[in-house]
Amino acid sequence: MSWEIKWKPIPLKFLESLQKDVALRILDKLKEVKENPFRYIEHYEGEYYKLRIGDYRMLIDIDFTAKFLIIEVFDKRGRIYK
Repeated sequence: MSWEIKWKPIPLKFLESLQKDVALRILDKLKEVKENPFRYIEHYEGEYYKLRIGDYRMLIDIDFTAKFLIIEVFDKRGRIYK
């Protein structure tokens, strides 16, 4: 069974602001992540995990019991860790 991805409003708005080809590439990568998330994500700090997709980063909270990947933060690499 694959995991389900849930978006917080601000990261979803950022995704919608990207050029269509970039957004599609990110969504394609997330399809792979849903099938085997721990192949792609790494522990960041606290309860957060990070996912790298090109120049973009996501901070993800994981609900292990419900199998949800909750995208909390999504931005360019240089801005996400500030």
